[in-house]
Amino acid sequence: MDLSLLAGIVMLVVWGALTFTTEAPGWVHLLLTAGVFLIIWRMVVRDTPSGPTRK
Repeated sequence: MDLSLLAGIVMLVVWGALTFTTEAPGWVHLLLTAGVFLIIWRMVVRDTPSGPTRK
């Protein structure tokens, strides 16, 4: 598991815990945005080929 993928999952867990246990201020929802971005970005980068190679 990649570090950025793990960071995205941790952000989502922290966001969920803060949202359901407290009256979450607006900045807490940035954890949701950043966590989803990191997870999707890492999956796309991992599956994208590097491109054509020159001989």
